[in-house]
Order: sequence, then structure tokens, then C-alpha cells
Amino acid sequence: MRIGVLSDSHGRVEITRRAVAALRAAGAEQLIHLGDFETEDVIDELAGHSARIVFGNCDWDVARLTTYARRLDVAVDHPCGDLTIDGRRVVYTHGHLVEPMEAAIRDGAAFLLHGHTHEARDERIDRTRVVNPGALFRAARYTAALLDVGADRVEFIEIPK
Repeated sequence: MRIGVLSDSHGRVEITRRAVAALRAAGAEQLIHLGDFETEDVIDELAGHSARIVFGNCDWDVARLTTYARRLDVAVDHPCGDLTIDGRRVVYTHGHLVEPMEAAIRDGAAFLLHGHTHEARDERIDRTRVVNPGALFRAARYTAALLDVGADRVEFIEIPK
């Protein structure tokens, strides 16, 4: 399965729309947004795309955003999601909470996806591949990531500003 991973939209609807379109065009079958939406309008862009989300440190009203997302059939896994895809464990969180990230690495998850830093990242720590798709705001380059879980492949996709 190929997962489109995006993060740190910070209310930027148009760039989020372009990121979703680019990920779908690249073959993403599901989307995971790693938080810092700030507005319902950003969640609107995920509706209808088999999306899952967690919230970030800038998502102030988690209860309201959760209710809104669920009304759109966007799955909310806050503060941390944990899926088994193609027989491999994929854990995802925003990145501002240390414990879920440490636990994923300690427990040997195949993938740990996080945002928060606004910097693209792809590295292995022990048995875990740690991926940050980058950000769609306050970054030198706006990027998202396409994760092919079964093939253990990550591709960063630059999103035009």
C-alpha cells in the first residue's frame, strides 16, 4: 500500500489542496496528515481520500476539530495512530510528544511518521524507519511524502508554493 503523508499545513488550504492532488497523482491510496491543521478548511481537503489524522501542538481545539473531521469520515487517531499495513507496523504522531515516538522505536515499529519540525527526514533508528514528510508552511521547500510500505520506499514530493 502507498500512503500519502503530509504535515504542518497551518491553515494553508490551497497548498494542502495541491499536496493532496500531487500525492493522489503519485498513487497514494490513503492519506495521513500529521497535524497542525489549525482550521477546519484544511480538514475539508482530506475528505473523500481515505484520510487519517492526528493533531499537533497548534491545533488548539482538538474536541471541535475531532467532531468536524469525524463528520467528514476522516479518521482521528490522536495523539498517535498505529496501523498494520502489508504486515508492517506504521506508527504516526505529530512529533511534539516524545513518549509515542520513543515507544515506537523501542517497540520496533517498521515506520514512525512524524511532523512538527518542518524538516523532511528519512533515517533508520534501530529497526525503525523514521520519516517526516516536511511541511506545507514555514519551510524552505514545501514537501509531502509517498510511503510504499510493502516496498519500504519513501519518495519526497515537492509542492509548488
